[in-house]
Amino acid sequence: MLLGSQLRRLREARGITREAAGYSIRASESKISRMELGRVSFKTRDVEDLLTLYGITDEAERISLLSLAKEANVAGWWHSYSDVLPSWFPTYVGLEGAASLIRAYEVQFVHGLLQTEAYARAVVRRGMKGASEADVERRVALRLERQKYLVNENAPDFHIVLDEAALRRPYGDREVMRDQLQHLIDVSEHPNVRLQIMPFGFGGHSGESGAFTILSFPESDLSDVVYLEQLTSALYLDKAEDVAQYEKALKELQQDSPGPDESRDLLRGLLQLS
Repeated sequence: MLLGSQLRRLREARGITREAAGYSIRASESKISRMELGRVSFKTRDVEDLLTLYGITDEAERISLLSLAKEANVAGWWHSYSDVLPSWFPTYVGLEGAASLIRAYEVQFVHGLLQTEAYARAVVRRGMKGASEADVERRVALRLERQKYLVNENAPDFHIVLDEAALRRPYGDREVMRDQLQHLIDVSEHPNVRLQIMPFGFGGHSGESGAFTILSFPESDLSDVVYLEQLTSALYLDKAEDVAQYEKALKELQQDSPGPDESRDLLRGLLQLS
């Protein structure tokens, strides 16, 4: 997806149509569209020809994009879980693992990167009704594996706003919820985690459209990606005007929510009541 986004911007900057780009690599317009959406693998020869067509002659820039093409064709560790994942989700896991900054708003349940194992199991069982216990456990294992991103050597910064509804809605029994609340308190102390709670008392707010995640990457020339999960699919938005709207909404959520210290106090209060 990241490479496809780059190729699309280069093509549009030169005013070249998808049809013309397809002709240059002996392919159809729809093939270029699929490449730019990150839905097909990349042949090195095709990427080289497109870069030439788009006027990219700087050797360093060409090497960078060709390296990205090679990386794009290597299956990530998460592909071994593809049998228990919806078709659109492996893409997100890959982007999440490449991000240097993850910003999110969640309302239905605690964000996957912050779930305890027991809470995650309750969420997965609810979402995978009728699934075998083995499939549920594999899905939980993937979620726990993803959480290693937050504590590894190159951990991303993670800024999350949780709606109070996500904390009040029980998944699992009382002990599961108590452990989840304590986990949120503990993880919020990590230097790369900024956790805020949007309380019921605030009323209406800018997160009215529902949960979303904004992924930013260490390469300055790669655009941010907004991830929106739906019931049967997901959207990946990277156009500047779309990203800007979600960044504005998240900034307002952060401004309107209590800060990290006050949010920890709110969590402690909920823990005492549970």
